[in-house]
Amino acid sequence: MPELFYQKPEIYRILVPLPENPLKTLNSYLIKSENRNLLIDTGFNRPECYEALIENLKKLNVDMEKTDIFLTHLHSDHTGLINKIAHENSKIYIGKTDYEYIVENLKGLNWKESEKRFASEGFPYEIIERLRKTNQARIFAPDGIFESISLEDGDKFNIDKLEFTVILTPGHTPGHTCLYLEKEKLLFSGDHILFDITPNITAWLKVKDSLRDYISSLEKIKRFEIKKTFPGHRTPSEDIYNRIDEIVEHHKSRLLDTLEVIKEHSNGLTAYEIASLMKWNMRGKSWSEFPDNQKWFAVGETLSHLDFLINENKIVKFKSDDIYKYKLK
Repeated sequence: MPELFYQKPEIYRILVPLPENPLKTLNSYLIKSENRNLLIDTGFNRPECYEALIENLKKLNVDMEKTDIFLTHLHSDHTGLINKIAHENSKIYIGKTDYEYIVENLKGLNWKESEKRFASEGFPYEIIERLRKTNQARIFAPDGIFESISLEDGDKFNIDKLEFTVILTPGHTPGHTCLYLEKEKLLFSGDHILFDITPNITAWLKVKDSLRDYISSLEKIKRFEIKKTFPGHRTPSEDIYNRIDEIVEHHKSRLLDTLEVIKEHSNGLTAYEIASLMKWNMRGKSWSEFPDNQKWFAVGETLSHLDFLINENKIVKFKSDDIYKYKLK
């Protein structure tokens, strides 16, 4: 049975399984109101996710004809089921920037460019080829472009008497958004702030410095009065301000570790090589044992830290045999 997480307003958490994914589950939230409901995020476009979500919505007696949907960001574990879940009368809300990325992803444009970028950073071609058939973000994405109401920072919308405010928080994705109930002081943080794991911050196409954007977005959330936070994964919490500080410190430490790895190799290293030498929380697995998907995420995260260090004038990027390398400035 879905968990009643908050009584006024009536908020339920639906745990949507994410098979073969280290995140395990997605927190999909259902906010019930007298005349209309709001569903936040959907799960992957795969049968296990669909069945779990539909079954739980039925237990809550949810009429999707009277339910709107808010998507916090473009990742497929949050958007994948949108075409299967939404009713023709459902309003679909999503941040403008991430919606534009989804459209380009579904056309295949972004994936081709991302593959080129990763290959130029030393990512092996054979893994890239395998990931075309196994990357969950790609194979469990929405099955077509959907119509949406594209939102920008500060936009508001209502579900009955509840007024929601959109907070643009780029970093985890270029147009990630959180949803804020100002009167109730409640925040739906998507993957911007998680409480027992740190969100993946990767290098995005057309984004100069994802990590800098992310840290700025964390500081932005500190300006809001928040009584309780509902994250996209794992356990909700009331202590968001300390968690923000912990996440910032994590990335400061990660930046120092990145510099140490580069410092030990004066001739320069590729991003893939740097990622292979970093310490990752993978339960004692060596880099060679990392699944392909986790290598993709790790290299993406490494690239975001390298972009940050370049913009801090700490390191330089140079080309060697058509592959980019990094060394201390």
